[in-house]
Amino acid sequence: MNLNQLFSRLRLPSEGRMPAFDGTTAWLNTEPLAPTDLNGKVVAAQFWTYTCINWLRTLPYIRAWADTYADMGLVVVGVHTPEFTVEHDVDSVRRAASDLRVDYPIAVDNHYAVWEAFANQYWPALYVADAEGRIRHHHFGEGGYERSEHVIRELLLDAGAVDLPDDPAGVEAHGIELPADSDNVRSPETYVGVARARGFASPGGAVFGESHVYAVPSGLQVNEWALAGDWTVGSEAAVSNEAGSRVAYRFHARDLHLILAPSTQRDGARFRVLLDGEAPRDAHGLDVDPDGNGVVTEARLYQLIRQPGPITERQFEIEFLDPGAAALCFTFG
Repeated sequence: MNLNQLFSRLRLPSEGRMPAFDGTTAWLNTEPLAPTDLNGKVVAAQFWTYTCINWLRTLPYIRAWADTYADMGLVVVGVHTPEFTVEHDVDSVRRAASDLRVDYPIAVDNHYAVWEAFANQYWPALYVADAEGRIRHHHFGEGGYERSEHVIRELLLDAGAVDLPDDPAGVEAHGIELPADSDNVRSPETYVGVARARGFASPGGAVFGESHVYAVPSGLQVNEWALAGDWTVGSEAAVSNEAGSRVAYRFHARDLHLILAPSTQRDGARFRVLLDGEAPRDAHGLDVDPDGNGVVTEARLYQLIRQPGPITERQFEIEFLDPGAAALCFTFG
């Protein structure tokens, strides 16, 4: 069944005019796009940030729509609004876009100007505007792909597009972009910095902004985590101060990811991952080998565990073999 058969003709509300992309700090993959450049185009604007696992799992769809419908009048704009300080670096955004095959126009929104113009609150967030510049559809988070694509097709037809394909755009998801095992995700996004941390179980709590030696308690409960060794905990991240520093997390999910960044004074930081005290073997993630070895080489999301099943409560541990690694946020899938 093709999309034209799946949905009847939609009655789409008008949600006001799509704001201009004013206040961006840079544009990637294009010259700056002014409102006049978008006249008569259907525009799909998606807010993203390159370390966000929820955005990464939407990327195959956004990429497919950009590839399939660009010649029929669709302009996809990825508005990169950073969540963490490390994501403000434009070269890092450019490198991530290249690695992830984000070829459509990117508006770098380091000052949140576009975010505020849209009154947006989410990563990812999709807004679709018709050829007259009116927002006709939005979707927050993952999912809703069939309806969003049908809206795009309806608006392209309204704008005079012809020869739209009968079938949906071909979506190819690989590696970290694969959908979550939603039935087994029982661990929440967990921030390491004190500004939004929860579930921290090291005795005595966190000491902000100065070197401190932490320990892992004898028994972590599910969704509790702890530091061990010498760390400096800040508002967004904890930075390891010595070789052998560790992070432990008791979790329940197929996949475990951790946003990591190397020290600005090092080329990288080696680490070793354990699962229930042993090498992960066939449960290793994309960024570690079966023995659990990996290297933090750049600020990004690292997939450390992907279990083949069955999915049960497990204890994860990462030990940094070099000092200077920053741990920011756990996510699961």
